[in-house]
Amino acid sequence: MRTIEWKLSLKTSPEEVYAFINSDEGRANFWAESAVEKDLFINFQFINGWEYQSKILQRIPGKLFQIDYFNSEVTFNLTKNSHGGTDFHLVNKRVAQDQFLDVLPGWVSVLMNLKAALDFKLDLRNHNASKTWDHGYVDV
Repeated sequence: MRTIEWKLSLKTSPEEVYAFINSDEGRANFWAESAVEKDLFINFQFINGWEYQSKILQRIPGKLFQIDYFNSEVTFNLTKNSHGGTDFHLVNKRVAQDQFLDVLPGWVSVLMNLKAALDFKLDLRNHNASKTWDHGYVDV
């Protein structure tokens, strides 16, 4: 098992970032085609047809959001930076060795979409089921 860590600097405040990742609409704006929460589970639906029921493990408004994600543990830590924005720190623990080389760049794609959505109000994804990560496209 491996651990992945990425950091992202955002112009958006930790409170706004948390509200975004903690909402169905926010998650659908950068991460999945749909990510609806019900009874502490998020039903992630992706453009390539994948689906995952993710359990919410911990939430601290404005500071932390943690979930089970494809049998690993993902934590988003939010810290206010000196400019009033957010230093966003992703830690993905228990990533299977045989999935590591797919998951590592996958998070870069998700995080850059998060930055585009929050700081620039853009969606970088193509939303085309015939042009997914599985087909070599990074704008998924």
